[in-house]
Amino acid sequence: MKARLVILPGDGVGPEVTAAAVTVLHHVARRFDHVFDIEEHAIGGCAIDACGEPLPTATRKACLGADAVLLGAVGGPKWSDPDAPVRPEQGLLALRAALGVYANLRPVRVHPALAVRSPLKAERLAGVDFVVVRELTGGAYFGAKTRSDHDASDECRYTVAEIERVLRRAFELARTRRRHVTSVDKANVLETSRLWRRTADRVARDYPDVALEHQLVDSMAMRLLTEPAAFDVVVTENLFGDILTDEAAALAGSLGLLPSASLGEGRNGLYEPIHGSAPDIAGRGIANPLGSIASAALLLRHSLQLTEAADAVESAVDKVVASGPWPRDVGGGADTSTVAAAVVAALNVSAPAREVA
Repeated sequence: MKARLVILPGDGVGPEVTAAAVTVLHHVARRFDHVFDIEEHAIGGCAIDACGEPLPTATRKACLGADAVLLGAVGGPKWSDPDAPVRPEQGLLALRAALGVYANLRPVRVHPALAVRSPLKAERLAGVDFVVVRELTGGAYFGAKTRSDHDASDECRYTVAEIERVLRRAFELARTRRRHVTSVDKANVLETSRLWRRTADRVARDYPDVALEHQLVDSMAMRLLTEPAAFDVVVTENLFGDILTDEAAALAGSLGLLPSASLGEGRNGLYEPIHGSAPDIAGRGIANPLGSIASAALLLRHSLQLTEAADAVESAVDKVVASGPWPRDVGGGADTSTVAAAVVAALNVSAPAREVA
């Protein structure tokens, strides 16, 4: 198979972790006899410094023409003024809109070897394996905004079409897992949530083999800590999903472990670890690359449909998580390149000689 991939290293530790993921992708290409044409482009703070805008035209064009996009992270103290007219995060929001990636998938699984790193007791973590599907291009983040010296507003707006498409993505995903969807809203207060719940009930009738439950967002925040193993596929709107996925990430013991995939209707998707740019450790070569490598596995699975290669990468990551070498954020002392090399070594053991695409 031949595929065109765009890498957006971004800011902070982004270049370090994406470099590790690219190393793994190159190895996958050799191991499974594929050709990945890989090119890098700027986004975020580094793009602002270079050309004054967080999503340059060349970056946008390259991403729209790619089979998939792998992102590092954007932002940092240098660009942190909330009143600045141009901010790194604007580039990411604009890219999501340009690609039409409306569903953000964040798998959360607690590896037994790292359960001790979680703030929860180990017995609460047994069997935790769920995916949060977050609506990504609507809601308060994209609604009309006003601000004066005396007041401010952020419009949260959703259409039935926007809600339905992300719900269907969640139901289809649940059919490949344990056939249970938890829809999270605030229908006791918000009109958008009432529309969301009504739409979920209607969509659920098309999936009689999948169980649907509704959960208010405040009680969901509590249940993620008290009974996280109860969930299979969780689907929710943009703002709620942003908050709940960071809470859920703490279950795994480190933000550095977890990947994400942002998907639309076509093949092209945007893949990134859920952690930020971590400017405090940038340039030191100690960032955890496993979230970025696992994001590359999602890229192989969802955009390129290379299931066997994706399985091999995820298996290799699991082996490193189980036996090391571990990066510092999960209690080890290995640097970024050492962890990446260990994943490649595990791939050599676990992967078959060739995949037929």
